[in-house]
Amino acid sequence: MQPKPKPPSRFNLLREALVAVDMIGAPAALLKASQIKPSDKTNAHVMVLPGFGANDLSTAPMRYFLRKHGYSVEGWGLGINTGGRGIISDLDELSDRWDVDRSRPHKGEAEVPALCDLVTERVRQRAEEVGAPVALVGWSLGGYIAREVARDLPKHVSTIVTMGSPVVGGPKYTSVAPLFRARGIDVDWVEEEVAKRQTRPLEQPVTAIYSKQDGVVGWQASLDHTSLNVEHIEVSVSHMGLGLNAEVWDIVLQALHTHA
Repeated sequence: MQPKPKPPSRFNLLREALVAVDMIGAPAALLKASQIKPSDKTNAHVMVLPGFGANDLSTAPMRYFLRKHGYSVEGWGLGINTGGRGIISDLDELSDRWDVDRSRPHKGEAEVPALCDLVTERVRQRAEEVGAPVALVGWSLGGYIAREVARDLPKHVSTIVTMGSPVVGGPKYTSVAPLFRARGIDVDWVEEEVAKRQTRPLEQPVTAIYSKQDGVVGWQASLDHTSLNVEHIEVSVSHMGLGLNAEVWDIVLQALHTHA
């Protein structure tokens, strides 16, 4: 039976302050990676997408780790992930990839879909430039965006790795849901639209990393019950520590070795 999603507990939210504990093994992992011979390269290209409120600086350590293990890696190159705020003013501006009621008032519900459209074109261009599908790694909201890009670009994306991403419900089962409601955003409608997209399952292999200690995204909402080929891997890491944790980096690395 699938666990019913719910927001993270207040205890988990408080635990986010201990993110430094999750980073203890990172320096040693980076040092070890720096000693790997540059000749050990793969042909896979990887794009790493940051979480809400973060930019490529937040994923730089993990990208360095993956690069030293032979991957061609880049950030998303779009600055701070604002969740698409300010990109769109009307639902009619969304691409036809989104089957939504465009006559309803827009109070910000289409901001993330609009951002997905933007990243979709960026990934399409990169895949065509490198002449091969791109692997996408996404932290939190970045993982949700990666999934939706992959859904629309099955021939341009080889695999997806998500880390504490709100796969179910959009912002509804996160600690920031009250902020969205305060802006007038209908999180129930967003949840319905997220579920509607999932009726078209992801074709690529998915590695979904989640933590029951996550203080930002309810861990049940990070579980993928619709993709055709998904592996769930549980870790004991805070949400803020997911992209800065050596154990998580190793999981991402193994996923890329297997599927990219």
